[in-house]
Amino acid sequence: MDVSALLEELRAIALTGLHYNQNDPYNHERYERLLRLTANEYAALTGLELEQIVAQFRRETGYITPKVGVCGAVFNPAGQVLLVRRSDNGRWALPGGYAEVNYTPQENLARELREETGLEVSVNELVDVYTAQPGQYPHVVQTTYTLFFRCTVIGGALTPSHETPELGYFDHTAIENWHMNHRQRADRAYALWQADKR
Repeated sequence: MDVSALLEELRAIALTGLHYNQNDPYNHERYERLLRLTANEYAALTGLELEQIVAQFRRETGYITPKVGVCGAVFNPAGQVLLVRRSDNGRWALPGGYAEVNYTPQENLARELREETGLEVSVNELVDVYTAQPGQYPHVVQTTYTLFFRCTVIGGALTPSHETPELGYFDHTAIENWHMNHRQRADRAYALWQADKR
C-alpha cells in the first residue's frame, strides 16, 4: 500500500470514529488524535498548512455521494443459498456489508465473506445493483447502492462471527424473517443458478 492510500484509509477510520463516538470522550480523543496525525502527514506531502488540512477533512468536498455496499450469493450443489443471521436485528441475509476505501468491490466482498462466514470465495459476475433510500428501511439514513455478485467457494470453513452468530446453507423459500430486500436478491440469484443447471 502506498502512503497516500494508507493516509486515505486512516482519514476514513478517524472520521468514522469521530462520527460514531461523539458521546465517548475517550474514543473521541483517540480518533481526533488519529485525524491530526493523518492531517500532519498530508500537510508534509502537500505543503499545505496543518489546520487547513484539518478544516478540509471536516467538511464534505465535492458532491455528497451514496454509501456503497457489497453482497454475495453462494450456492451449494443442492441449490441451497448461504445465509447469515445478523446479530443487529436477528434477520436472515446474504453475506455482505459496506465497502471500505482502497479496495475494489470484489475485494470488499471477499473480505466480508471471510469475516462473516469463514469462507474464501472467488467473486464472479455482477448480478444486480440495488438501491435503498432513506426511510425505506428502518436503519437506512442515506441512499445506499449495493453491488450484488455471485460467488464461488474456494476455501475456508463455515465459521460464525460476532456479526453473524448463525449461518448455513438453506432453501431460501423456507425463510421468513428477512433483512431488507434480501429475499428478492436470493430469488434473483437462485433463478440464475437454475439457468446454469439447464
